[in-house]
Amino acid sequence: MARRGDTIELAVLGLLHEGPMHGYELRKRLNLMLGWGRLLSYGSLYPALKKMLRGNLISEVTAPVSATSRRPRITYQVTEKGTAEFHRLMSEVGPTAWEDDNFDIRFRFFSSTDMEIRLRVLEGRRSRLQERLDRVQRELQMTQKEVDRYATELQRHGVESVEREVRWLSDLINAERGATGAQPATAAEND
Repeated sequence: MARRGDTIELAVLGLLHEGPMHGYELRKRLNLMLGWGRLLSYGSLYPALKKMLRGNLISEVTAPVSATSRRPRITYQVTEKGTAEFHRLMSEVGPTAWEDDNFDIRFRFFSSTDMEIRLRVLEGRRSRLQERLDRVQRELQMTQKEVDRYATELQRHGVESVEREVRWLSDLINAERGATGAQPATAAEND
């Protein structure tokens, strides 16, 4: 499982790769990217930014104090080292690339990723979800008689959600392959 700090770092580098931003704008865009279930506080963002500053992945530019603000406005931008780190992170293929905490962030920046890497990440995610779906369906069949109807409905809802995501991933994989005539990755490549 990817650490939350690593996920935030990837997301910040990706957003700053698109252009400089101040902390408020970064937090707003990160929260849109992470979704309503994983809101990011300033208490999580600013320590991550400070760590990235120390690592020379980003730099800060301080604008002079204006008549409308008493404090200088700090804008963050990615450095050459940060750009290289972003590309390195986006080229990694393995279980952390398709875990729940990291997949959405990586997917957001897929346009910065080679097609072969995109395919491997999509196939890895689909495989992981299919394993999860198979397990949950077996458990659902075994426990339907033992749980009340609300617990059963919640489990059924989870199964339907995963089935929908597996179909979506399959459509994306087929579109990637169709666009370039790419050959499917083997199961060994997905591990």
